[in-house]
Amino acid sequence: MISKAVIPAAGLGTRFLPATKAQPKEMLPIIDTPVIQFVVEEAVRSGIEDVLIITGRGKRAINDHFDRSFELEAYLNQREHHDLLRQIRNISELVELFSVRQKEQRGLGDAIRYAQQHVNNEPFAVLLGDTIVESDNDKPVTQQLMHLYADVRAPIIAVEEVPRDKVSRYGIIAGKEVEKGLYRLDRLVEKPSPEKAPTNLAIAGRYILTAQIFGYLEHTPPGKLGEIQLTDALNTMARHEQVYAWRIAGRRYDIGNRLDYLKTTVEFALRRKDLAEDFRAFLRDVLREPRGRRKTRARSAPRK
Repeated sequence: MISKAVIPAAGLGTRFLPATKAQPKEMLPIIDTPVIQFVVEEAVRSGIEDVLIITGRGKRAINDHFDRSFELEAYLNQREHHDLLRQIRNISELVELFSVRQKEQRGLGDAIRYAQQHVNNEPFAVLLGDTIVESDNDKPVTQQLMHLYADVRAPIIAVEEVPRDKVSRYGIIAGKEVEKGLYRLDRLVEKPSPEKAPTNLAIAGRYILTAQIFGYLEHTPPGKLGEIQLTDALNTMARHEQVYAWRIAGRRYDIGNRLDYLKTTVEFALRRKDLAEDFRAFLRDVLREPRGRRKTRARSAPRK
């Protein structure tokens, strides 16, 4: 019933400067795989057949990553790197992929508006391009939302529980639990203090939206820095019609800041059969060795 997904990937990634001066933050690798590839693969595993990526200026690398690279394929084939060749060909065959460029940096809500013509009045999934979400079971989180939509026929926001002292980093929902894990949304509160947060349920970067969202976005005034926020439009929507939130069976890896990016890289490396043993030993050595000794050894390294 839901066959299309929209992946906003137009942000400037200022928290990762200077690394993102010339490359999209969504192309930052978790070891050897760009963040946005994890996102597209989740959409595909959920049954999505059509993906629209909202890009911006300087984001051409995203399109190139999902396109064929005949010169590279010929190089790998000539040197008989068949496993690598299969991997990069599979990337270009994942899904029917489209893109459109957001002309100005005017917020997530404005980026979503660029999908209106593409989704053609159909309900659609939204997956933030800089957020990896892993499921605790065999159903990807986007698929969990899609199955719920078949029952409620209303927009659904994925949420996860976060520590109370971390709520000021996220959009937090207020609502009534109508079934286990399913909430009727009252409102969204952007980055509240722990004392004022209505819950500890944070927006997790996955949504199912209906075409009605475009009307609400059209009438949402710009907020701070002239940006149109999706949360503002959803708040208005919740006052006029049913909007739900689903506490996901899974975990979000927020790649939006440097510390969480490093944590994600470490966790993913420790899962890799080709890396885990040696990497775990390295981490043990680093944590066991006094800082001063490590610095002294670094300074006394012989010159080449």
